[in-house]
Amino acid sequence: MSGSYRKALQATVEHYSGWHPAQSCIDALKGEGRWNNDWEASLELLRRNGTSLPAREDLIDVFSGFYFGGDPEGDPRAWKGYIGDEPLLVKPEFFAALAQNGWQWGFVSGAEPPSARFVLETRLGLLNPPLIAMGDAPDKPDPTGLVQLSDSLLPSQSGGVVAYLGDTVADVQTVLRARGQRPDRDWISLAVSPPHLLPGSAERNAYEQQLRSAGADLILSSTLEAVQWSMRSREPDSQGD
Repeated sequence: MSGSYRKALQATVEHYSGWHPAQSCIDALKGEGRWNNDWEASLELLRRNGTSLPAREDLIDVFSGFYFGGDPEGDPRAWKGYIGDEPLLVKPEFFAALAQNGWQWGFVSGAEPPSARFVLETRLGLLNPPLIAMGDAPDKPDPTGLVQLSDSLLPSQSGGVVAYLGDTVADVQTVLRARGQRPDRDWISLAVSPPHLLPGSAERNAYEQQLRSAGADLILSSTLEAVQWSMRSREPDSQGD
């Protein structure tokens, strides 16, 4: 869902400032590991641009207008915003393959619940997917949501392997903090570059280096590579999310 959220972020900043931040500017901001919430990221970009800051609630309304293009709590069929153009990086078969390889799966997302449910349930066709969305837990890199999800998926309240795949420094930091909070589990940080960064480009190489420096255990070439990783990493008595 990062693509449509980024478009809404860019449009929101431009709405208030006349400045359309480039993807590289957003990448640099996300690389700081502090701006997982795109409302806060929008405000921070406006602040750094020297723009007078709007009230947070006003900015959220503008952002939602670009992102949803309708009532977030209303009928998704009426939404006309960027969310409808979000390219899907995986198909339902991706999750079936993870399960076949012995891994349970779920989502810890900074997206608003209506947005996350729309993409996961309506567009991907997943039935009641395990989900921790905005408001269910503190924003990443706070590990609370990831720990809660692992508690709901793993058969035991202690032990087990948890692999978390994300595309920001905050995602990596979430795993590192989970290790400190719950050392009884094996936490693995899988990281992947956002799809707008082309393979082999200097921008992608720099972004992947940021993820490594933040502490990612493994950089994947794409989200789909997680299936091959899950097969290689399968252990008889280990499951993860």
